[in-house]
Amino acid sequence: MKIESKTGTSPYPEESIYKFVSDFRNFNKFIPEEAVSDWEASEEQCMFKMDLLGKVELKIIEKEPFKLVKIVSNPDVSQYNFNLWIQIKSVGPRESKIKVTIEPLINAIMLGMVKSHLKKFVDSLVEEVEKFKFPDQ
Repeated sequence: MKIESKTGTSPYPEESIYKFVSDFRNFNKFIPEEAVSDWEASEEQCMFKMDLLGKVELKIIEKEPFKLVKIVSNPDVSQYNFNLWIQIKSVGPRESKIKVTIEPLINAIMLGMVKSHLKKFVDSLVEEVEKFKFPDQ
């Protein structure tokens, strides 16, 4: 089951947002410092620890310039696995819409327990992108 965030709005062009979110070296700027530890990142991969999830490794597996970044967790490292999409759509010369979708790869019982937390997580990522001041490209 896919869990979609609310649709957010940013006063930046899709290219600026895409270039920033398609590089994991920037991604930790959207995650509160107290939520993760041992953050390591390259452009295409990152690894960190979270209290609820344990050790997590993520990898970008698909990029569609200025529109989509698709991320997967590494099942060899991460206890809980998921797919995550960041979608960006231009709605004007300096305005873009952002939506985050997560697909947890867990059984129905676990999904029932974590669905509301995952919804809050994807909504909070969108909120962070909405208020972020992206560097000029």
